[in-house]
Amino acid sequence: MRFLVDAQLPKLLAEKLRKQGHYAIHTRDLPGENQTSDSEISKIANLEDMIVISKDNDFVINHLLHNDPRKILIVSTGNIPNPELLDLFRKNLDIIKQSFQDGCYVELSRSYLFVHG
Repeated sequence: MRFLVDAQLPKLLAEKLRKQGHYAIHTRDLPGENQTSDSEISKIANLEDMIVISKDNDFVINHLLHNDPRKILIVSTGNIPNPELLDLFRKNLDIIKQSFQDGCYVELSRSYLFVHG
């Protein structure tokens, strides 16, 4: 799978996803780094067939209204320590991958994973 990790999430998440065999970049890897606009992030993700991983509800609104970005994983955990976040992804990565076979908008919290469609 291919992921683009947004600025509110640690760069270490992209690194961990790469270690699991996925293509993953963080906004800090982009020319505009963490200043890259949401529209540019969506454009890159759509062109490169990537899933945007973010905590930003603006992505949800744009996805629902305009299907932009086409694929999004919203992390709705609130503020949690990075080790807990990384462990959450480690435990749920297989079901996350499976969820994107059926849907294009997935929400991950501390207690559930929901495929919106």
